[in-house]
Amino acid sequence: MADLNRELADFLRRARAARDPQEAGLADDGRVRRVKGLRREEVALLAGVSTDYYTRLEQGRRIVPSTQVIEAISRALGLDDVGRTHLHDLVSAARTPRVVARSRSAVQRVRPGLRQLLDSLHAHPALVLGRRTEVLAANRMTRALFADFERMPGRERNYARWMLLSDDARDLFVDWEAQARNAVESLRLEAGRSPEDRDVIELVGELSVASPEFRQWWSEHQVHQRTFGSKRLVHPVVGELTVEYETFVLPGDNEQALYLYTTEPGSASREAISILASWSQPVREPESESSDS
Repeated sequence: MADLNRELADFLRRARAARDPQEAGLADDGRVRRVKGLRREEVALLAGVSTDYYTRLEQGRRIVPSTQVIEAISRALGLDDVGRTHLHDLVSAARTPRVVARSRSAVQRVRPGLRQLLDSLHAHPALVLGRRTEVLAANRMTRALFADFERMPGRERNYARWMLLSDDARDLFVDWEAQARNAVESLRLEAGRSPEDRDVIELVGELSVASPEFRQWWSEHQVHQRTFGSKRLVHPVVGELTVEYETFVLPGDNEQALYLYTTEPGSASREAISILASWSQPVREPESESSDS
């Protein structure tokens, strides 16, 4: 539980440092600010709790705030919906003692109907991500646009891992740093939900050793949930293009999400994706001519 309280304390400190006093509605009191963001007593004032209580919470003491206090602190820190969810996750983990590094979670698989849906999308890249940003399924257009995840060894079939450790990913994305940071922040959000998941712990450990960018971004304790957005790429076959993506959490399994990528009609990106679709079309074997008997 001590480690979980430290995670909660770290998130609170970083969120406080990122909060602009003027945006929080605080008037300048004339005192010199020796720290970035808000002072502890200011967060306590805005949240309606005592300075001593908030200080002990931010120091990682073994106290667990109520739901009402969590919401008040979230408002004081100006957290968005994702940050508020992460704060609730951290408090929930600290509230309930668990066994550290529990057994691995069950293997996730996509439903046959979903697999058929992916394969039917001939003009649009689509993939399904599961826990820990694992790539559970990808269609032909995803393999052509990004990478052939399904040919990778099982442990490497992970979006965040590919984004951080693959040279191909660095070359593919014009805004690689922004995309990679988003992947790290999504994994941070996932880790807050399942802090003792052995697979999460091992993935974070591997990326911490292998990627200096991961170590830096992970330490910043920012969280992100990908729902929609755009990606700019320089593809080795079709050149520059921009794809827009939408995310759909699957009915009946909120631990799987479908990512669908599209391009603007009439744009150069739409033309590029059409060329890529033709280029990646499987080559049919010519039918052998039947010989006369």
